[in-house]
Amino acid sequence: MADRARVAVFISGAGSNMAALLYASRLPDCPYQLVLVASNDPAARGLALAQAEGVATFTLPHKGLGRVEHEAALERAAAEAGAHYIALAGYMRILTPQMVSRWEGRILNIHPSLLPLYPGLDTHARAIAAGDSHAGASVHLVNEELDGGEVLGQIPVAILTGDTPEALARRVLAAEHQLYPRVLAQYVDRERSPEWLAQQVRERALALPETDEVSSHGMPCFGIVKGRKFAYFSIDHHGDVKTALLVKISGADEQAQLIENDPERYYRPAYFGDGWIGIRLDLADVDWESIASWLQRSWRSVAPKKLTGLMDAADNF
Repeated sequence: MADRARVAVFISGAGSNMAALLYASRLPDCPYQLVLVASNDPAARGLALAQAEGVATFTLPHKGLGRVEHEAALERAAAEAGAHYIALAGYMRILTPQMVSRWEGRILNIHPSLLPLYPGLDTHARAIAAGDSHAGASVHLVNEELDGGEVLGQIPVAILTGDTPEALARRVLAAEHQLYPRVLAQYVDRERSPEWLAQQVRERALALPETDEVSSHGMPCFGIVKGRKFAYFSIDHHGDVKTALLVKISGADEQAQLIENDPERYYRPAYFGDGWIGIRLDLADVDWESIASWLQRSWRSVAPKKLTGLMDAADNF
C-alpha cells in the first residue's frame, strides 16, 4: 500500500508497544507503516529491535540539552523520515506545548489506566488501592494536559483478588499490545474516508463569507450564495479512483507547474479545463492549512469585491 500513513514511534525503553505496532504494520491492509523509531536513550532496547527489523532509528540523549532543543532534533528526524504521525510508546518525556501544538491531532499515546482515571504514574497501585474492579489501557490524543487528550479507545482488565501492581501491570501490558495497533490503524484510516474528508473540506469552505453548498455534476460543491462556484469535492469522478478537492487556479501554466512539481498530489480534473486543479486528499498526509489556503484563494477568485474588501479589512485589523 503505497499511500499508507507514515508513523514515527518515540520510545525510552524496551519498546514492546513499538514492537506491537511494527508487527501489526506488516499485516495485509494495515493503513500505516513505521518509518522511524526515535529515543532519548541510546541504550533503549527497542532501538536494536527496530534496526534488526529494518526500521530507521534516531537517538539523542536529553541530558545537557534544553527541552526545546532536544524536541527540535526529534522533530527534524521525524520530518526527514516523512512521518505524518507520532506514536508515543513508553516515551518518558513530557512534550512541550509548542510541539504538541505543531502536531495537533497527530500525536497519540498509550496509558495504562482507564482514563480519565489515574493520569500520570503508579496507575496500577492506585487502581488496586481504590478497590476498583477493573484497570485497563487507553489510547488518547496528546494535548497540553498530562494524559488529558481525547480518548480514542480503551480495554478494561479485571483486577484479581490479591493482585499486586506488578502482576496487574503484566496483564495490562498484554492488553496494550492488542489495543494500540488497532486504534492507530482506525485513527489514520479515517483520513482515507470520503465522509471524513468531505467534512473537513465542508468546514473550511463554509467558514468563508457568504458561501453555501449544493450538488453539481454529482459532487458536493461550494460557491458564493446565488453566485459562482469555487470548489468541488470529487469522489471517483468519471472513474478516476481519486478523492480530491478541485479549486480554481490562474490557468494552464500554473496547472502544468503544480503537476510537474508533485504529480502524485496534483492533476488536471477531467472536463474542468485549465482554470482548475485537482488536489488529492486520499494520500494520508493532507496539510489542512494548505487546503484552507487553497479554498480561500479560490473563493477570492469568484467573490464580489465587496466581500473580498471586507476580508482584506479583517486581515489588516
